[in-house]
Amino acid sequence: MRPSIRGCISVAITVTTSVLLISCSPPRPDQPIIGAKNFTEQVILGELLAQEIEAKSHLPVERRFYLAGSYICQQAMLAGRIDAYVEYTGTALTAILKQPINRNPQAVLDAVRRLYASRYHITVGPPLGFQNTFAMVIRGDEARRLHLKTLSEAARDTPQWRLGVGYEFEQRPDGLPGLEAAYGLKFDGPPRVMDLGLLYRVLLDHQVDMIAANSTDGPIQAYGLTILEDDRHYFPPYQAVPLVRDQALRRWPQIQTALNALAGKITAADMRAMNQAVDGQHRDPAEVVREFRRQKGL
Repeated sequence: MRPSIRGCISVAITVTTSVLLISCSPPRPDQPIIGAKNFTEQVILGELLAQEIEAKSHLPVERRFYLAGSYICQQAMLAGRIDAYVEYTGTALTAILKQPINRNPQAVLDAVRRLYASRYHITVGPPLGFQNTFAMVIRGDEARRLHLKTLSEAARDTPQWRLGVGYEFEQRPDGLPGLEAAYGLKFDGPPRVMDLGLLYRVLLDHQVDMIAANSTDGPIQAYGLTILEDDRHYFPPYQAVPLVRDQALRRWPQIQTALNALAGKITAADMRAMNQAVDGQHRDPAEVVREFRRQKGL
C-alpha cells in the first residue's frame, strides 16, 4: 500500500531497522510476535491481531511495530523475527511477489494466497473486511450541491476544478495518467503536487477541489468529506489481510481461531474512525482497539 498521510519513516531508520532484523540477536521469545509497518493504521491492525490472539490463546503476544515498509516486514517474516502482520493484497502482489497489476479482487487474493504458500510457507488469512486504496476526495458540501457520487458523474465538473495529489500518485502506473484516461478527466491546470500531509488542509481551505487520498484516512470522516466512487473499477484492490508464518500456525493453532474471528469485521468506515481516534484525538492505539473489539463482540 502507498504511504498514508501519517508519513514515512526516515531512510536512516529504515536502514537501521534492516540491520537489526538480520543481525545477531538473542533467541526469540517463546510466544507469538506480531509486526506492523510504520504508520497509524498498521499499528492499529497489529494491535488488533495481538489482542485477538491473546484473547483466543491466553498466550502473551510480543509487539514489534514501526518496521518501516512491506519489504522490511517480509524480511522479518522470512527470518522468523515476527510471526504475522497485516498486508494489502495489491501491495503484496506487485511489491513483494512482483506480479503484474490485476484489478479483480478475488483473482488478486487467490494469486497472493497461492504464491505466498508456495514461495514462502506463509498463510494469507481471511480478509479483514476493508481495503485501503486510492480515493478521489471532494468536500462534502460540494458533493451535495452538485449531486455527485461517482467519478463518472464528476467528469463533467472537473474542467473547473483544481486537483491536489501526492508526489507518487502523479507518476505511478495506477495513478493519475491512467485515471484521467479511464474517466476522461480534465482539470483546471496541472495538479498541485505536495506532501501527503498537506492534502486535506488545501482541500478544506478551498485551494484545490479534489485530492488523491487514501480510502481509510481519518480526516475523510472527521471533516464530512466525500469519496467519489470508482465506478469503472480503475484502482487495483488493496484488501487488508493477515499474513502468518506456517510454522507459527503449527506451533500455535489458536492463531487461526483469532484470524477467523476477525474475518470481515472491519469496514472502511471503522478503519477511518480508528485512524482518526489515534491521529486526530491522540488516543492510545491499544485503547482504541479494545473499544473496537468490545463493539464487535470480540
